[in-house]
Amino acid sequence: MSFSKGSPGSQTPADIEAGSPAGCSADFDDGEFSADPFDVTRTKNAPVQRLRRWRSRRQGSTGLRQAALVLNASRRFRYTLDLKKEEEKKRLLRIIIMHTRVIQAAYLFKKAAQMNGLGTIKPDSSSSGEFLIGLEQLCSISRDRDTTALRENGGVVGLSNLLKTNLEKGIRRDDADLVKRRTAFGSNNYPRKSGRSLLMFMWDACKDLTLIILMVAAMASLALGIKSEGIKEGWYDGGSISFAVILVILVTAISDYKQSLQFRDLNEHKRNIHLEKVIRDGRRVEISIYDVVVGDVIPLNIGNQVPADGVLITGHSLAIDESSMTGESKIVEKNSKDPFLISGCKVADGSGTMLVTAVGINTEWGLLMASISEDNGEETPLQVRLNGLATLIGIIGLSVAIIVLIVLLARYFSGHTRNSDGSVQFIAGKTKVGNAIDGVIKVFTVAVTIVVVAVPEGLPLAVTLTLAYSMKKMMADKALVRRLSACETMGSATTICSDKTGTLTMNQMTVVEACIGGKKITPPDDAGQFPPLLCSLLIEGVAQNTNGSVYVPEGGNDVEISGSPTEKAILEWGIKLGMRFDALRSESSIIHVFPFNSDKKRGGVAIMLPDSKIHIHWKGAAEIVLASCTRYIDLNDQWVEMDEEKMSYFKNVIEDMAADSLRCVAIAYTSYEMENVPTSEELAHWSLPEDDLVLLAIIGLKDPCRPGVKDAVQLCQKAGIKVKMVTGDNVKTAKAISMECGILGSSSDATEPIIIEGKRFRALTDKGREEIVDSILVMGRSSPNDKLLLVQALRRKGHVVAVTGDGTNDAPALHEADIGLAMGIQGTEVAKESSDIIILDDNFASVVKVVKWGRSVYANIQKFIQFQLTVNIAALAINLVAAFSTGEIPLNTVQLLWVNLIMDTLGALALATEPPTDSLMDQDPMGRREPLVSNIMWRNLLIQAMYQVSVLLILNFQGVKLLGLRDEPNRPATRVKNSLIFNAFVFCQVFNEFNARNPVEINIFKGVSRNYLFLGIVGITVVLQIVIIEFLGKFAKTVKLDWKLWLISVIIAFISWPLAVVGKWIPVPEAQLSTFIRACLRI
Repeated sequence: MSFSKGSPGSQTPADIEAGSPAGCSADFDDGEFSADPFDVTRTKNAPVQRLRRWRSRRQGSTGLRQAALVLNASRRFRYTLDLKKEEEKKRLLRIIIMHTRVIQAAYLFKKAAQMNGLGTIKPDSSSSGEFLIGLEQLCSISRDRDTTALRENGGVVGLSNLLKTNLEKGIRRDDADLVKRRTAFGSNNYPRKSGRSLLMFMWDACKDLTLIILMVAAMASLALGIKSEGIKEGWYDGGSISFAVILVILVTAISDYKQSLQFRDLNEHKRNIHLEKVIRDGRRVEISIYDVVVGDVIPLNIGNQVPADGVLITGHSLAIDESSMTGESKIVEKNSKDPFLISGCKVADGSGTMLVTAVGINTEWGLLMASISEDNGEETPLQVRLNGLATLIGIIGLSVAIIVLIVLLARYFSGHTRNSDGSVQFIAGKTKVGNAIDGVIKVFTVAVTIVVVAVPEGLPLAVTLTLAYSMKKMMADKALVRRLSACETMGSATTICSDKTGTLTMNQMTVVEACIGGKKITPPDDAGQFPPLLCSLLIEGVAQNTNGSVYVPEGGNDVEISGSPTEKAILEWGIKLGMRFDALRSESSIIHVFPFNSDKKRGGVAIMLPDSKIHIHWKGAAEIVLASCTRYIDLNDQWVEMDEEKMSYFKNVIEDMAADSLRCVAIAYTSYEMENVPTSEELAHWSLPEDDLVLLAIIGLKDPCRPGVKDAVQLCQKAGIKVKMVTGDNVKTAKAISMECGILGSSSDATEPIIIEGKRFRALTDKGREEIVDSILVMGRSSPNDKLLLVQALRRKGHVVAVTGDGTNDAPALHEADIGLAMGIQGTEVAKESSDIIILDDNFASVVKVVKWGRSVYANIQKFIQFQLTVNIAALAINLVAAFSTGEIPLNTVQLLWVNLIMDTLGALALATEPPTDSLMDQDPMGRREPLVSNIMWRNLLIQAMYQVSVLLILNFQGVKLLGLRDEPNRPATRVKNSLIFNAFVFCQVFNEFNARNPVEINIFKGVSRNYLFLGIVGITVVLQIVIIEFLGKFAKTVKLDWKLWLISVIIAFISWPLAVVGKWIPVPEAQLSTFIRACLRI
């Protein structure tokens, strides 16, 4: 057998990272092929049956117990997905969808009635304050999708007049106007269901079966004690147990309540969508979705969410996905015939602007969100596995408790149990019935308390605690977690597929090179070198073929440009060439728009000039647009045929720009005959001519790499994570940027398949893709579908894949990946909703921080498991051996409840909130089926547990003799000995908390000074222990200890530190002990 030293999470050779064998389909990596109900490695997109399976108490007729020992199900399963509430959510959605269909049917019926001359009943048209249209009338137009009422009010233009909105410039920005609109038409918000109160969490904590039994036993003991000894002395036994139980309930409830507040805050962050483009006073401003008001003019682009109900002002091939509200997956085209836009739907294609007519609770989306706004929780694989571990430990603890109960009852009724003065507690025929019942109750409470200590209900909740802590801290690191499971899964990531623009680069583009008229122009914005006609056409194309905008304030200073980074850079270049954006836009009218398409890598626009001439402008990936060009305009404003020599020249220009890490964009145009333009009915489906184009310019845009991105990539590589760059830019640009970022080591690495073009990868078979997918580091000219194929191939190979994405078409890849990372700045709402984590600053370094936090989650849970199992084993062993040997246990009910509090709630708070360390990135990724208790953890906890059991049992059997203790008035030697055992045991746990902080490294104090919560909890534990021993003796059945015994307690506990250091030099076997134990338990 070979031995190795490593981390508690080190990788085993047989482990499959993704949790599924290489030959298995990705469909299997939720653990379906495993017989173990708790073996759920992937809860993302998991079927409900799979999630319900591990919750069930029995599996079919096999009788296999799965979660049998759930003594407080409401607490253990609180932060897992509430399947009943999820079903209720779906039911409500079905009702809303049915309501929508009824409205549509009613509208069709009303329209038919109008055609038959039956007329209609108009809603109340009373005005709302300063506005000439009332709330009810306005809402009914949107809700009923009443085109007749819209037409009667003058269409969208008439409606804007009634709402005092300028369709070009939007509403005014002053606060007074916004207040008037909110007063008249409401705010874009909806009432939230109030969160659970502290009293509700206390009630949940009270439902713990063991605590209920203890309270009943405490009440019986209280009644019997008062009856036999009087109220002055008789209330101590029952009262002390009651007090201990109440303390456990309070601490548990407060801890759970604080977690719920953290999750509530994070959910609010998830709901708060920021809109970049709301037009107010003629400028595009960024606001929260909650700040949208009736009358707002809102531009819509692909991937946006419709933020409120409204009507279409203008649209170009605008298509809306209304499935979230209608239940139908059909994409609906929006135009003058169907201009109504529903809140909550997504823009599937095209672009347009809308006028807001209803917000908040006055929309169907608002009603739906108000009904289902309560969070239903979520599953994480670690929670499921820890529930399995807690169940296993609980069964062992219950078995021990039953054995102890039988032994203690047998000894009690056979006369072998004695009081501290040596007298027999039970003599058949002589002991009073009340005293006998009191004795039985004490034995029973001890057995129940052992179950309390043994069943680690707090173990699954420790995951929630560390996730809540991590998610809050990750917000500061610019990462918003939308799905709990992603936080821990990120710690297992083996591959990160990253976008280039904005993630690895700064997303601050500028035009640094330009090829105009067949010649490079230096500097690129020197308009004096441009011939007049070419410059005019170029500026026309820049101004018209864009979804960005330019705002020039009065005075002409500080021009504001909005749009994507590429659009902003080109518009800024156009302004330097003399472009007057608003004037050019107003001089001609847009006939049709072909929005930029990530598959075709280009976008176009058809415009009609004042002289009725038609110009069609194209802009996109340089080599793709160039391939459609047959002519170019030279520096003499002459049209020149594109021969092979000139085509080769332009291709070389593109390659040179790409080699300098520049994004290459070509701008071209063609004229078109008016008579060939389709009629208005066919215009929406018109495919703009894209051949026989005239090349106007090739420009190179510089987007520098982010500072620190190379270090972040190297850190990932050191941590065993492969970084792959997937970009829509051409292969040469991708190669240059990847070398700059450290993804590629040198030019010699830039060979296929290490660097590959999207279409080459796409053309391969599934098997062919799997053969080369591990080798790929850079994919250029890729489409969103190529990214999806890459993710699928990686997952089939057993990788845990994290993918970044920002576009609507990235949604399938984000959904398919183990962890989908959407960009917070450039990402569309569709991408964000398909993601698990939103990177708020679009920075790759933030992705690496998420990996570190993910590993920290797993590491913290392992620390807590090691600590808790040590206490479990030691407490159970001490009480079991003592019960068999003497019939008495050294740790009584109150003391065990205090130990349980240290072990469960306080221990979880101390160890589950450790911040991540740099050493986490020195390890390989954690396999998702790797045992929760590694061999290193077994070594550490067994050493500590055996030491504690040995020392405390020696004290239990020989303590009076070894310490020279004597009976004194009100201070029996046995009670002094038991007090010392209790004190030493508690201090052993306090010192062992430091050992658990770092299961691998020798220096267990590293970073402890920065963890104030850990130090605070240790300090509180020590202070409370001193109070219990010195001042609460009657409650805890302890006596005051002198300074020598205090010193002995501390020395016993202190020895655990050097013992841990020695233990860490002991090698561990590679074969996992946890796997062997599980196999034995199944036999």
